[in-house]
Parts: sequence; structure tokens; C-alpha cells
Amino acid sequence: MTLDDQKKAARAAAFARRKVAFAERRPGASAKLSEVLAGYRGVPVAGFMPINTEIDPRPAMAEASAHGPVGVPVIKAAATPLDFAIWAPDAPMVEGAFKAQIPADLQWMVPEVVIVPLVAFDIHGERLGYGGGFYDRTLEGLRARGPVLAMGFAFDAQEASDLPLEKTDQPLDLIITETRVIEVAK
Repeated sequence: MTLDDQKKAARAAAFARRKVAFAERRPGASAKLSEVLAGYRGVPVAGFMPINTEIDPRPAMAEASAHGPVGVPVIKAAATPLDFAIWAPDAPMVEGAFKAQIPADLQWMVPEVVIVPLVAFDIHGERLGYGGGFYDRTLEGLRARGPVLAMGFAFDAQEASDLPLEKTDQPLDLIITETRVIEVAK
């Protein structure tokens, strides 16, 4: 089985687990994320606009936006890093690439904390994304500029083991779920 086949199978299994977790979610799923972000008040944070069955970081992002800039990713082209536009809870949004919501008024920012969506994760900070490499390129570029904290945000059910990985995959610094914070040993 090729690496691509392994990734396809791992994604399919993870999407199935995430779908069930999404259907069973309870209010307050972003409470742990809020707790962690409270320790980074005033630091530029990038979140994400959830799509399909992703866990929703917006309540925690809204709290963080009261203390400093919060951005969301903007895809400008395939196979390029993401840029981040400033977001506010009441900001008008429009559909961007891949149907992701982006602010209608694009004001750019550079985050020091990045909340990363994912398909699957392991306790070692490895993640399986959607396959476009956007976050891998983005984290690599941000880390080349200076310190950046990459926080994976997902449902507990998205945890996996033996993820099929590549050398270009960027690790997470910690993982936050609806019930716990997993600090990754470096």
C-alpha cells in the first residue's frame, strides 16, 4: 500500500469518527481552547472557520478577539502558504476558496499562535490534514520567521495512532480537544 493509499484510508476512518463526534457534541466544546487562549491574551492568534463536521473554535476566538487580534486563514492559490485576515465575531463574511468563510474586508495579520484544524492527530503532536499541505507550508514559513505555537483543535474521537506521515508534515506543539489539553513532549 502506497503512502497516498495509507493517508486516504486514515482520512476515511478519521472522517467517520469525527462525523459521529460532531453529531454527539455538547455545548461548550471550545471551553478548553478558551482556557488555553486566556494565557495568550494580546498575542496575535489565527483560528479557523469550521467546515462540515469540524469542531467549532469560534466561541474561543470571540473571547480572544476582546484582547488582541484574531485572524482566519485565506487561501490565495493551491500549493501556497495561507495568509491570515483579521476576523471579528460580527465581521461580514464571504465565501473563499474551498467554500471556507473569509472576512469581506481583508486586513492582513501575522499570528504567533495558530489554531490548526485537522482530520486526525496522535499524542506526539503529529497531524493528518486534508492533503493540500496548506498548514504545513504555513507553519514552516511562520516558524522560519520566529516562534509560533501550533495548537491542533479537534474532537477526542479524532485521535489515532500510526499516522502515515511525510517529512514535510509540520508537528503540533499541543492538541486541544473538547475534554483535554495534550502537551506534546519535544
